[in-house]
Amino acid sequence: MIFPSLRRVAFAGSLVFTASAISAAAQTLVLNDANATTLRGGSYAATNFGSSDVLETRASSDPTYVRRALFKFDTDNTIAQGTPISKAILTVTVASGSNDETRTISAFQERSSYDEYSATWTYRNGSTPWGTAGGDLGARYATASVPGAGGTKVSFDVTALVNAIVRGDFGDSRYTRIVLIDEGGSDRLSYKQYYSDEASDSSARPTLTITMGSSSSTTTSSGSTSPTPTPTTSGGSTSTSGVKLRLLQWNTHHGGYGTDGVYDPNRLATWAASFQPDIVMFNEIEKYTGWGNQDQPEVYKNLLQQKTGKTWYYIFAQEFGQWSSNGKGNLILSTYPLTWVGRYELVHNYDRSIAAAMVTVNGRNITLILTHLDPYDQTLRLTQATEVTGWAAGQPQNRIITGDMNAWPDQTSIAQYDSLYNDSWAVAAANGTAYAFSGNNGETKSGRIDYIFYSKSASNLSVLSSQVYDTRDSNGVMPSDHRPVLTTFIVK
Repeated sequence: MIFPSLRRVAFAGSLVFTASAISAAAQTLVLNDANATTLRGGSYAATNFGSSDVLETRASSDPTYVRRALFKFDTDNTIAQGTPISKAILTVTVASGSNDETRTISAFQERSSYDEYSATWTYRNGSTPWGTAGGDLGARYATASVPGAGGTKVSFDVTALVNAIVRGDFGDSRYTRIVLIDEGGSDRLSYKQYYSDEASDSSARPTLTITMGSSSSTTTSSGSTSPTPTPTTSGGSTSTSGVKLRLLQWNTHHGGYGTDGVYDPNRLATWAASFQPDIVMFNEIEKYTGWGNQDQPEVYKNLLQQKTGKTWYYIFAQEFGQWSSNGKGNLILSTYPLTWVGRYELVHNYDRSIAAAMVTVNGRNITLILTHLDPYDQTLRLTQATEVTGWAAGQPQNRIITGDMNAWPDQTSIAQYDSLYNDSWAVAAANGTAYAFSGNNGETKSGRIDYIFYSKSASNLSVLSSQVYDTRDSNGVMPSDHRPVLTTFIVK
């Protein structure tokens, strides 16, 4: 070896399922057993609201007034793993006790299981505490405006979340758990009520409506639906055999300066951990510079360990090529031990370097290569891309190259990768498993400039899905000026 110095319904309770829906075309199922309850903080942190006919949300600086609405739908026992989902909509009905102010409500994934009739702000069942009081939140998947008028139906498009859950991206349990949160400013007028699944009017209860498949689903003689294999494209396969490897690429904007100008590594690390990555590739990490004046490689390792409960390993490559010095650079973090690490300073430098590492997944060696190319000069960027691919060619398979390439897909510096590498987002898009959010088509900044490439000769790697995440808070603030992109690989 050479080592130089997402959007796609099932039943629980009653099911809306007509005979005409069972066909090779799309099928719509309605789940209306929401297992819903309210989590309330402060002096109500030990109170369960599972028997109430309403759910509540409220934003407040006083913990006693904070409320969150929690839902759980059985997409585990009612939808076969891997079934393609074309639409998934959570619908709630505003109850008459809501205040008049219109509020933006966010729908987050709830990562932990819970019991409807014993869950509280502190405990997810009668004796087991949440990892974090108030629920173990994953990523935000949708937002919606909620008015005060009673009887109003409000919809949250959670297709990407249900797709990921049905695929099995989050482990063995494939229940869809959602938390509705008001992330806005503290205001007594933020108080909202929604009818729960205990409401006497069944038409007002929460529902999760899921549209499954199109021509990709078939019906068995018993009337149940099973997915047909997704065709393999030239870029990769959506086969689910093997071990999933979730790899996150993110330019951190000097280690966590948000679009509000505030330096907050904890904010960015909280988002990163919520995506449940196995590998994290960070650009613009600073080590004892004027940007934060911290040892950010250590800061992020420690934050991820705190938030995930896992051990993380890392390699940091300072961009001037002065490996033991402070400065800005590229950081690879991994939950897998690093069996080899390497650094390389680009000859056509302008403060550019490569961080590299090898991990072993499912008995296969994976070489990770991270870089950050020039943002201003397209000719220089092409030269740098040529140098990166040339250096990478000497490294063992299976190779993955990621980074902020500062170029859109149609530019020559990106075309430099085309003969040897697959663009994982493009492969996922061709397979129908590339996911973003409303108004986004994969753009990680002003365009799609952050990439996760993998070698066409990497025979043990295929792409399951790729996703660009919406990290805006209720004020539109992001923890970095870039959006994160995560690709789930299958390692065979």
